[in-house]
Amino acid sequence: MKRIQRAVLLTLTALFIITQAGCARKTQEPVVRQSFYFDTVCSIAVYDMAEMDEEKANAAIDEAFQLCSHYESLLSRTKEGTDIYRINQAQGAPVECDPETIRVIEKGLYYSELSGGVFDITIGKVSDLWDFHAEEPEVPSEEALQEACATVGWEKVQIEGNTVTLTDPHTHLDLGGIAKGYIADRVGENLMENGVTSAIISLGGNVSCIGDKHEDGQETPFKIGVEKPYSQESEIVGIVEASDETVVTSGVYQRYFEEDGVQYHHILNAETGYPAQTDIVGVTLKAPKGESADCDALATIYLILGSEKAMALAKENDEAIFLILSDGSFMSTEAMGFEAK
Repeated sequence: MKRIQRAVLLTLTALFIITQAGCARKTQEPVVRQSFYFDTVCSIAVYDMAEMDEEKANAAIDEAFQLCSHYESLLSRTKEGTDIYRINQAQGAPVECDPETIRVIEKGLYYSELSGGVFDITIGKVSDLWDFHAEEPEVPSEEALQEACATVGWEKVQIEGNTVTLTDPHTHLDLGGIAKGYIADRVGENLMENGVTSAIISLGGNVSCIGDKHEDGQETPFKIGVEKPYSQESEIVGIVEASDETVVTSGVYQRYFEEDGVQYHHILNAETGYPAQTDIVGVTLKAPKGESADCDALATIYLILGSEKAMALAKENDEAIFLILSDGSFMSTEAMGFEAK
């Protein structure tokens, strides 16, 4: 029998760890709110801000969630009327877009080219064939996958000013591999503009930390829990400390279904159309605040490349990375500062 299984989001795991670690100030509890955007639970927790009080914290969070709604109205490929929806339905005709949409597409094209198409934002037609939210999800036919793969190619995207043209009328964009990271960066900027000095933003697997945690007059790093793959009880494999940093996770266990005893996950190979065959179950990257979009794309790239290439590239670029492999073992660079549990 086919069934969908979803692991508990890093969002909730991170907030659980942070709360249990006593991050609230001695005189003020953090203000924590959740909402639902981009097909995932989004959480914002404000721990401190200029003249901290609950009303001001809630006002800052309200504005941040309004920003999330704004970006969803631009970047969703499934919601009718968004910029991405209009591009995908234009059949190659030029589409004028919001400048923010252009920035996200350009960032996606940068990593599409950098990765040689391992990460490719024109994978939309392939993504459309895999419905991981269906009551009875099905594996697409080989013929359908081949037809969809023929439409993939980042070179097919042309940008002139704020106008986007797809040179193949059948090509569709999918910014799912980079949009949440970009949005997390912008939400963080917005909170800081509103006086927030200590907070956690969590959009699915994208966690961004503003400042440090405040406790008894001391400032110490936030502690972010890294979820145990396929855990149904919010189990973690370890903790990563973060101060003014972003922690981004991509994993094959986040969305998947099983058919005839075979597991099919949502991280797709643009050449075959099937889920990527890799020895990595999950990738977690840590970087300075404001680089969540970059980590978003790189986490997907590294997962598809596999552990050997991922670790070699991460070490070459002096990146903080933590890998969970299919045999249950871990790999990590020293810069990650991972603390196993």
